[in-house]
Amino acid sequence: LNVHVPATRIVVIGAVHISQALVPIAKIAGFDIEVIDPRTAFASEDRFGDVKLVADWPEEVLQRGGLDPYTALCAVTHDPKIDDYPIAEALKAGCFYVGALGSRKTHGKRLERLRAKGLADAQLDCIHAPIGLDIGAANPQEIAVAVLAEIISSLRKRNVSKLSSTDAATT
Repeated sequence: LNVHVPATRIVVIGAVHISQALVPIAKIAGFDIEVIDPRTAFASEDRFGDVKLVADWPEEVLQRGGLDPYTALCAVTHDPKIDDYPIAEALKAGCFYVGALGSRKTHGKRLERLRAKGLADAQLDCIHAPIGLDIGAANPQEIAVAVLAEIISSLRKRNVSKLSSTDAATT
């Protein structure tokens, strides 16, 4: 018996400094990674090199290629117009990790907006915010390490039986 599961991947919403540091270490750790940001000043090949980079609105991109339980979503723009939709979609899709950058106050406002869109408290409790393990990170590179560590922890500690039942229901 051979079990074949999709590759685990990270979808980063926001082509910011944290993303620039996260991309190479996520690749080293074996993740497929893509960065989505509609702001072409940020989402440029000069800043990201050989990573799947999409300079378009997350709504457009995620409708073309969805999220699933083998995906981690990191929202790091600080802009609700860019971050809120993918966070909501990641929660609905059952992504194994959903993280969002921002202070506790910013996250509180985010939760209010997401509740207004019909998301339940049980779903909202799945958001890791502030994003990343609390290691006292002080710069984008350290934040990227904290984020990747939290993603790996979520991946390795996820409820595998839940994933299996989700896959069985969709096949």
